[in-house]
Amino acid sequence: MNERRRSLLGVALLGAVEPLFAAPPSSGAPAGARQALDAELAAIANDPDMQLASLSVLAIRAGQPVYQQAFGRRFIGSPDRPATPDTLYRIASISKMMTTLGLMRLVEGGRAELDADVSTYLGYSVRNPHFPQRPVTLRHLLTHTSSLRDDAGYSWQLPVSLKDVLVPGGALYGDGKMWSDRAGPGNYFTYCNLAWGVIGTVMERIAGERFDLLMERLLFQPLGIQAGYSPAGLAPAALGNLATLYRKRTVDTEIWNAAGPWIAQVDDYSAKPPVLPVGTATAAPGSNATPFSPTGGLRISAPSMGVVMRMLMNGGVHGNTRLFQRATLERMLTRQWTNDGKNGDTLNGLYQAWGLGNQHFPDRPGMGLVDGGGFEGVGHLGEAYGLRSVFAADLARGNGMVVLTGGSSADPEQQQGRYSAMARYEERILTALHRQAILGQRGAT
Repeated sequence: MNERRRSLLGVALLGAVEPLFAAPPSSGAPAGARQALDAELAAIANDPDMQLASLSVLAIRAGQPVYQQAFGRRFIGSPDRPATPDTLYRIASISKMMTTLGLMRLVEGGRAELDADVSTYLGYSVRNPHFPQRPVTLRHLLTHTSSLRDDAGYSWQLPVSLKDVLVPGGALYGDGKMWSDRAGPGNYFTYCNLAWGVIGTVMERIAGERFDLLMERLLFQPLGIQAGYSPAGLAPAALGNLATLYRKRTVDTEIWNAAGPWIAQVDDYSAKPPVLPVGTATAAPGSNATPFSPTGGLRISAPSMGVVMRMLMNGGVHGNTRLFQRATLERMLTRQWTNDGKNGDTLNGLYQAWGLGNQHFPDRPGMGLVDGGGFEGVGHLGEAYGLRSVFAADLARGNGMVVLTGGSSADPEQQQGRYSAMARYEERILTALHRQAILGQRGAT
């Protein structure tokens, strides 16, 4: 999740939803809910104690979108530009789940193997020097158990090669802080952004194709959605509807000022258009995919995320096209790691269970997504540059929620949730969507 914040593997489901997929019936929006839900979400977005620059949400009930709405401004300036349901956001670490879907297409096609040594794909030895006999696999990377750490960074501009970062003696290896000296591959869960830089680079190496273009071909084009890991590659209409992310604090300090101005953090292209990362034109695919941020750089709208969610609910089918075999998605979404109190860092309870590139949300006290419980699912969370994001799907029932926030006026860490490790405003938004759009009940959160 956060590109800053974020035992041995078991392949048993360990309490995940059964069955993973259902064939949900059609359903219309709950009668009379829209106006009340509009008002409740607008009040949350305009809360003077935690105002949101913008908010875009989507709810799916029984396999069908029943509510989508946007609030606030995607650009704050002269002139202001309102957020719309089709506004694209840089969704932070939900990008990891989308990257995983691209990888699983390569796995399904026989071009990648989850338990193979990633060294065989990259062309050089990738080993934790403290545990040199243990290979690092894609499964380890996808489940945050690779023993890689973010302590030495997780993104480098071209022409840097990840070999210079990961291999002892490399120009950027330093004292090896990217490797844990306490737990080897497969032993311990620690959320790691660098792992997805490696995954993206492996994908480039396998396909011989630049990461952003590869994801367009593998996922976005077949789904018919406007999305991309490079803002420079977006169509003009999509770029014009891209949200700038804000905080009421400067970019390079942790000092918030709720009474101050909104300060752009990322994706402000009001003065000049985006360009491809430096060195893109001359770099060979498979050296370093991190400039395109497989870990957090996807720009996409809430409705397009809903297209992905419904494809998952349909067991890999989009429209009349099968994009994934059902077994491939079951493999991806089956639980791989569950917190037992000593086998991982939960980041104060935020991470409790994990599949391959996706977070599991057990419906238990202290872990739930909604007030009072009643929603258990899979998906991912995101946090970066002021944005917080949620992609959560109850695949068995065909229910789901997408939340994208464009920044907050105060530090969310100062308003912790009441029943989870999320911020209080995230709890309020999710509970409102669940109660009114999915369950069809009235009542403020």
